[in-house]
Amino acid sequence: MRLVILENYDLASEWAAKYIRNRIVQFKPSADRYFTLGLPTGSTPYGCYQKLIEYHRSGDISFKYVKTFNMDEYVGLPRAHPESYHSYMWNNFFKHIDIDPANAHILDGNAENLEAECQAFEQKITEAGGIQLFVGGIGPDGHIAFNEPGSSLVSRTRVKTLAKDTIVANARFFDNDLSRVPTMALTVGVGTVMDAKEVMILITGAHKAFALYKAIEEGVNHMWTVSAFQQHPHTIFVCDEDATLELRVKTVKYFKDAV
Repeated sequence: MRLVILENYDLASEWAAKYIRNRIVQFKPSADRYFTLGLPTGSTPYGCYQKLIEYHRSGDISFKYVKTFNMDEYVGLPRAHPESYHSYMWNNFFKHIDIDPANAHILDGNAENLEAECQAFEQKITEAGGIQLFVGGIGPDGHIAFNEPGSSLVSRTRVKTLAKDTIVANARFFDNDLSRVPTMALTVGVGTVMDAKEVMILITGAHKAFALYKAIEEGVNHMWTVSAFQQHPHTIFVCDEDATLELRVKTVKYFKDAV
């Protein structure tokens, strides 16, 4: 496990984007050897996506031979809705790069058979050769994707009822009207992300500080699902200074000295 601490959100976003860029470039993807990338939505990865768009426009990276798999999507929200994760990804990332739309995989929250949609998503990941690098963010309660507190740490892609705290937190995207916030989502499981060859988790802001503490300083606990990634052989936590406020001083010093 590695913890990378940057001074602020912008620097953390830039570091993460450079890491993704370098991994793809080093992989040397081609028509018969695609790089597979797992991606999150939300406010945390936004800066990283903006940097990746910059690198693409400057010719530093191409996504022509990259396949992406998004972590989650709301159930019942129209794909064209501005708050759907499909809209988020296309407006904030995909339409600005050279990825083939057929290679950008996002769960369909309006599928006729949601269970079958989840199984098909897992199958697509398997057929793509697994995920090379899965990027994720977390909630203040330590959930990754929509694997809420109490989720199985070996879970797979599935339908999930959202916790009240998550619904309240997401209300800001729906004019603070709780009645408009979806109560269910499709999400990859903790086990799905754990299967990736490498995992990078972005954690920024003081409101995520206790979750980072739970993620790396205490034991693995299904009530803090992000803590599962202590056991992954190649996990990088990327955070800003604000997110370290609950960590022990010696923990912060150790990881800063290790860089």
